[in-house]
Amino acid sequence: MGTVAENLKDVERKIQAACERAGRKREEVTLVAVSKTKPVEMIREAMEEGITVFGENKVQELVEKHDELQGELEWHMIGHLQRNKVSKLPGRVKMIHSVDSLRLAEEIDRQFEKAGLVADILIEVNVAGEESKFGLAPQDVEDFLDKIKNFNHICVKGLMTIAPFVEDPEENRNIFINLRKLLIDMRAKNNDNIDMTELSMGMTGDYEVAIEEGATFVRVGTGIFGNRIYQKG
Repeated sequence: MGTVAENLKDVERKIQAACERAGRKREEVTLVAVSKTKPVEMIREAMEEGITVFGENKVQELVEKHDELQGELEWHMIGHLQRNKVSKLPGRVKMIHSVDSLRLAEEIDRQFEKAGLVADILIEVNVAGEESKFGLAPQDVEDFLDKIKNFNHICVKGLMTIAPFVEDPEENRNIFINLRKLLIDMRAKNNDNIDMTELSMGMTGDYEVAIEEGATFVRVGTGIFGNRIYQKG
């Protein structure tokens, strides 16, 4: 792996090429730089290259980095979210990618109402049906949307999935195709607080295929920051 700047140039080139192959505009895809476990110095390196959207897996880390780093940044919560941590997110988070239960949606609605804000969320779908992963089964999404359609402090922007870890990204193409089909089906429901335009799918190993199949957010960590985990000490 090169420096953050070199890695970002490589990622950008690949995003551009995938958009061209799919006949899409580059601005249709947002790169979420997954900065979990990475120190603020590395995030600043990415900021110097023009990156403004960062994804975190843990609420505490998101809070600390949000409060330390100045600038026009967007923070996205992409990891599994526990209900008792939701109160820290209003005013700090641009989007929550990982809403996977009615009780979590209720808590987000409650906490954002207290803050006088509306939360942009994505519904996490376990398209591959992996037991180790969170997310709703695809067949349960419509019922879930029906239950939260009257929540006034949530706006459902689309769907998210974490595809299986595979050596060959082509193995995940069908996962991405199926999530996009589900998005189109759900968009037809026309509920007031349900927008259904965003697809958060694709990570370092398979984001090019995800873009070809309609991803609007790709979550890239290792491809930008490398593998090294920094321990606080």
